[in-house]
Amino acid sequence: MLPIVFSGIAPGIALLTYFYLRHEHESEPVGYILRSFIFGILLVFPLMFVDYIIQSEFGGPESIQLIRSAVTEEFAKWFVVFYTVYIHQRFNDYYDGIIYAVACSLGFATLENILYLMVNGTVEHMIFRALLPVSGHALFAVIMGFFMGKAKFSTHPYRWLSLSIIVPMIAHTIFNLLILENGGISFVPILFMIILWIVGLYQIRSANRLNQRYNRKSN
Repeated sequence: MLPIVFSGIAPGIALLTYFYLRHEHESEPVGYILRSFIFGILLVFPLMFVDYIIQSEFGGPESIQLIRSAVTEEFAKWFVVFYTVYIHQRFNDYYDGIIYAVACSLGFATLENILYLMVNGTVEHMIFRALLPVSGHALFAVIMGFFMGKAKFSTHPYRWLSLSIIVPMIAHTIFNLLILENGGISFVPILFMIILWIVGLYQIRSANRLNQRYNRKSN
């Protein structure tokens, strides 16, 4: 049991640490990051219940189930980040959206990962989950958080807030359908993950540059 738990936790903690250290302006208090991580964990069981109810009522092929799952998961994470961080003064630079969205998303992904590995605890599944689903959740969150950061300092926030929820939903849906179509660790899902990493790293650099410009204007 302990090896499975550690294997389930390790990818999420490693990714969260990486994204936390990429914040070049003002590192957020660890307690606040941990709070968002815990909020993400708390989303798992309500979303499992919602998925069960929707599936019982509407059914449909697996592809439709995966689309619904992507939409509900990203909406739930966006809702938590918006109401626990975005609307408060703690959200005070462009990178904050990224780190808090990533923390929430990785909290969700970590518990989901542990539960999955308890059922399918093979080495192959551990590698697959670390490389694709857990990383995917983090990168959907980078997209979400980047647009939320843009919204916070924009004169037209609703445009950026719309992108912060719609684009992660689309990315998550594409990812789920690629996994369904191509199986586990295969070329097309990995290629899509590489594209997400390129986009995510670009957005991280952009958020840090925007912070530098904002600080120069403020001084």
